Amino acid sequence: MRPGRKRQLVDEARTEWKVSIRRACEVVGAVRSTYHYRSVRPDQASLRKRIREIAEARVRFGYRRIYVLLCREGWRVNEKRVYRLYREERLQLRKKTPRRRVKAALRDDRTPPSRANEVWSMDFVHDQLATGRKMRVLTVVDAFSRYAPVLDARFAYRAEDVVRTLDQTCKRTGYPKQIRVDQGSEFISRDLDLWAYQHDVTLDFSRPGKPTDNAFIESFNGKFRAECLNAHWFLGLEDAREKLEAWRRDYNELRPHSAIGNKPPAALHYATGVSSPPGAKRDENSTPGWSKVG
Repeated sequence: MRPGRKRQLVDEARTEWKVSIRRACEVVGAVRSTYHYRSVRPDQASLRKRIREIAEARVRFGYRRIYVLLCREGWRVNEKRVYRLYREERLQLRKKTPRRRVKAALRDDRTPPSRANEVWSMDFVHDQLATGRKMRVLTVVDAFSRYAPVLDARFAYRAEDVVRTLDQTCKRTGYPKQIRVDQGSEFISRDLDLWAYQHDVTLDFSRPGKPTDNAFIESFNGKFRAECLNAHWFLGLEDAREKLEAWRRDYNELRPHSAIGNKPPAALHYATGVSSPPGAKRDENSTPGWSKVG
């Protein structure tokens, strides 16, 4: 039982039975010094309020990402304090019990990327509008920086649509050396193969029935669904595209990514002279930060 609850029980016993503090503490099992103690900790109402505001605005953020955002805003606060207030406000995320998974052995010739635009991962995510009409979203993520160069929603996706989207995207961000894809009909098409040949891009196909061969995009798709698709109603295709683009910018430019040292992906993607992602190890006394680019 927490000290605050014991103080409350002592007060209730004194009121109900008209006894002294000493007697009430004996009955409840509380120490009198604990009852008389008054915290000298400074008021944290403003910090509590800000933590709750961030948690309400970003419902899939845990206390670690909230701590990173607080540090960016200039709060001089310890991560353990954020965790304590986060729990006291009952903001913990509910997690489903994970299913048993068999460890997949990736192919031996795959080496970790060492720079941006070296390896991309690409896949489709399915969702629907508020009217019930189905749509497909082409998702692409850089395996080194975790940067998402494009999220493109359409009612139907053909191979030529994939080529058109990649052309438009690569003109802005540059062409990758390799793209990891599954065995979907749009990806094994002649159109995409010809495009890859013309631009010296290697298509690296996952083994059939092995989604873990393309783990980067699977992880990204999970975040995308939890933080964007499940958080919005889409009134139409244009409305969906606007909301997807807003989330993509937030993900790239603001959202802390634990795999790259709690930096946003854009900070690493556009950094010069970076040969490997920074470690994810956190320092409670440090203030994560990055310089905006682009």
